[in-house]
Amino acid sequence: MSEGDIAGFALTRAAPAKINLALHVVGQRADGHHLLESLVTFADRGDRIGLSPADADRFTVSGAFAAALPMDAGAGGNLVLKARDLLRAELQALDPDTAGPVHLHLEKNLPLASGIGGGSADAAATLLGLLDLWGATIEPSRLGAIALQLGADVPMCLAGTPLLAKGIGEDITPLADFPALPVVLVNPLVAVSTPVVFRALANKTNPTLVAPHRAGTAAEWISAIATMRNDLQLPAEGLEPVISTVCKALTEAGSALTRMSGSGATCFGLFDSDVRAAATARALSEAYPGWYVLACRTVGKGK
Repeated sequence: MSEGDIAGFALTRAAPAKINLALHVVGQRADGHHLLESLVTFADRGDRIGLSPADADRFTVSGAFAAALPMDAGAGGNLVLKARDLLRAELQALDPDTAGPVHLHLEKNLPLASGIGGGSADAAATLLGLLDLWGATIEPSRLGAIALQLGADVPMCLAGTPLLAKGIGEDITPLADFPALPVVLVNPLVAVSTPVVFRALANKTNPTLVAPHRAGTAAEWISAIATMRNDLQLPAEGLEPVISTVCKALTEAGSALTRMSGSGATCFGLFDSDVRAAATARALSEAYPGWYVLACRTVGKGK
């Protein structure tokens, strides 16, 4: 991400949007957690976290979607604060003099409850930023456990690179050769509840995701992704039919591949050039001024 640092803070950490290019629901555990197989990449845009030492803990927010943010760490609270508290408890159990008070600032640029991992990315950025700010180290396995405690998407956001995820999201395989792709993200500014979408999913045991062995170019990967699915898209469209409208608009604008990300309502369109993606974003913003539209690029080889 290239927006620079947040003024007045010692550190700034990017919290990039997470894009589920494919999401297969392949089973359900006895504890109710769904077993997933997902192809994930990350945008070069998203939220940002500012961090500084402070005399007392402080949390502030800004950005287009700040007004609806929870400002505490209680049930349903902000994952930035939950990440701070869990990491601090872990570090202070080893050394009570570490992990002092901090001012955390969340610049909320991504829509809430939008299927692009905003809260999870914020939590991951907070964990990594606090380790830097506090000059602390932690065993990777312990950091991974904290991340998973915060949410199934947080370990993926800690990785921040193209990957395949399995299980409930904790079994991660990086994809070092996955290409950077021009993409347009569109959200009709309708919040979609992930638990509600999963409850609406009729079949919890679907065919597995088969990753290609030889895909290398962007075109080859797009062809491979087209054979995959998002098993949550149909139930999400049943709950919010405007998702279908978003996908249709992206496809008619020339997207090489259009799909919903995660549990929605954000949809993505993959394009063959940054110029075409930017032109599409401008056109959709003019045609649908009530939608969130972002032309960006995913991280990956060739970025």
